[in-house]
Amino acid sequence: MEKNSANCTNGKCINEGITCDVKNCHYHSGDCYCTAEKIAVGPNFATSSADTICATFKAKKD
Repeated sequence: MEKNSANCTNGKCINEGITCDVKNCHYHSGDCYCTAEKIAVGPNFATSSADTICATFKAKKD
C-alpha cells in the first residue's frame, strides 16, 4: 500500500480500505480506520465472518 501523507497523523497512516470499530485496539485511528501497516485475519478454517478474528489486534495501553 502506498502511503499518502494527507492520511497520516502523528506518524500513523490510516488504511482507508480497512474499517475498524475496535476502539481499544492500538491500531484504531480514533475514527473508523486501522493504522496497522498490514493486518492478518484468520483462522484458516473459518466458514463465516463470525468465525474470523483479527490476529493483528493489540490492546491499547492507557
